[in-house]
Amino acid sequence: MNAMVEKAVRAGFGDKNVDLSLLSGSVAALLTGRKLTALALFGRGFAGLEQAWRDAHPEFEGGLQERWNEAIRFYDETHRDATNKKLHLIGIPMIVGGTAGLLLFPAFRPMWGMSALSFTVGWVLNFIGHGAYEKAAPAFADDPLSFLAGPVWDWQQVR
Repeated sequence: MNAMVEKAVRAGFGDKNVDLSLLSGSVAALLTGRKLTALALFGRGFAGLEQAWRDAHPEFEGGLQERWNEAIRFYDETHRDATNKKLHLIGIPMIVGGTAGLLLFPAFRPMWGMSALSFTVGWVLNFIGHGAYEKAAPAFADDPLSFLAGPVWDWQQVR
């Protein structure tokens, strides 16, 4: 995005909304076979959301381990409903596997298509869990490390 255009968009919509839009754009790019664009948009949106998180938490002075612990704590705190947890235990592995397939397989081939389906269904399950049961936004809206904390949290739940 052109620096002047990005500055104008951020001024009009706010940094967090722009960064969430970049993440949404990364999903669209991934599902249309634009792998490098998807990775670039995700990285830009993720970095912006992490900076917004740090700006909103000036009291946080910890290192990487403390930041990770905070992300896991927040993720756990925002996933209390039993049905939402079950939907996440199904949906998150589908998202992780789908993402891997979308990045690894040639676009618009059968395995890529199955990966796209898995990815999409996984996200639908997670959004249903938050909308219908948790009645709260997904954790990544407030803490971008939730993209990584979610699969780890899932694994901890299964163990």
